[in-house]
Amino acid sequence: MIAIVMGSKSDMPIAQKTYDLLVKHHVAATMQVLSFHRNAETLFKFVKDSKAEVFIAFAGGAAHLAGAIASHTLCPVIGVPVKIDLEGMDALLSTVQMPSGVPVATVAINGAENAAILAMQILAVGNERILNELILMRNELRNL
Repeated sequence: MIAIVMGSKSDMPIAQKTYDLLVKHHVAATMQVLSFHRNAETLFKFVKDSKAEVFIAFAGGAAHLAGAIASHTLCPVIGVPVKIDLEGMDALLSTVQMPSGVPVATVAINGAENAAILAMQILAVGNERILNELILMRNELRNL
């Protein structure tokens, strides 16, 4: 399962693209709005209690959400910087500048679809069904 976490409801239009792609390929996903800056305790409880195998975090501006999640789990975390201010560069830099030992994979600004695909690739290491979905997806891209 993949947990999609947004820092605010304003991230929903971008995060929905990730959710839709995962559902299309029959990958279980949940969506939550959990602000690190407004309610860190609730976020950390969610991460601790989650059965997710991969987390995808959407945040703009001071985009510390992915790093905060990564600091509380050993599961892979994918950060998606959301374009709000400064063309999204502020969110991108906040997401990619993690200290050694607490990695966060990062996709492009507003890179919702790539976040879903990367999460599927991570899960496909031990899941043949998801691997087959990725193969089908890649074949569709070749036919564009």
